[in-house]
Amino acid sequence: MFAGDVCGRTGRNALRESIPLLRREFGPFDFVIVNCENAASGFGITEKVMNEMFSLGIDVMTSGNHIWDKKDFVSVLDEERRVLRPANYPPGAPGNGYGVFEHQGLHLGVINLQGRAFMQPTDCPFRKCDEILSGMNVTSVFVDFHAEATAEKAALALYLDGRVSAIAGTHTHVQTADESILPGGTAYITDAGMTGGHGGIIGNSYESVIPKFLNGTPCKFEIERSKARAQGVIVDIDDESGRAFDIRRFNVSVGEQ
Repeated sequence: MFAGDVCGRTGRNALRESIPLLRREFGPFDFVIVNCENAASGFGITEKVMNEMFSLGIDVMTSGNHIWDKKDFVSVLDEERRVLRPANYPPGAPGNGYGVFEHQGLHLGVINLQGRAFMQPTDCPFRKCDEILSGMNVTSVFVDFHAEATAEKAALALYLDGRVSAIAGTHTHVQTADESILPGGTAYITDAGMTGGHGGIIGNSYESVIPKFLNGTPCKFEIERSKARAQGVIVDIDDESGRAFDIRRFNVSVGEQ
């Protein structure tokens, strides 16, 4: 199971309510992965929020450009290997961008990458993933590609097809309807969506965001609390070959926060 960008308390509560519902519908999950970069008030994550999310049974957290927003958390990235930052930040950046994780005898490689189109400069995600895969001795690999441009996400998916088990895009907070199994056996979706309040503007309230568009001046965004949903994908992977044989979107509505 992979849940798209968890946005604030609304997203954390939606995740807490939806995981049992999804387990009843789809059966037990071998691994639960979530993107956590917006989990604390919509920007970054704190150690307290991290521990709260791990208590829900999450195995690995991926992230993106907002992982640096809470300065006190940067040091935690070097200590907690289950929280990843994009691997293609330049050498010397705190934290880890990938790892191999074990659950009940199964092993899964998880790689976190960030796009370059319309994003701040980073190293090449294509070449960085080549480098990681060359030294990752595991059959099943999941990639969170945190990127803005649809074309960049699709390009990486086709570039890695047959070499990784699944690629899920994040960052736009809008779930796409293009989930598929690529010819080489890689599951793909352009954007897994957002776990949070869907009654506003990509996780934030209408009232707090609209002045930015009307006036062009900075404003403080507030987390949207209505129409809470958990969005993401369930991916089934063959343990021996590492090929995906199914990918299903979920879009679970829960009670208002």
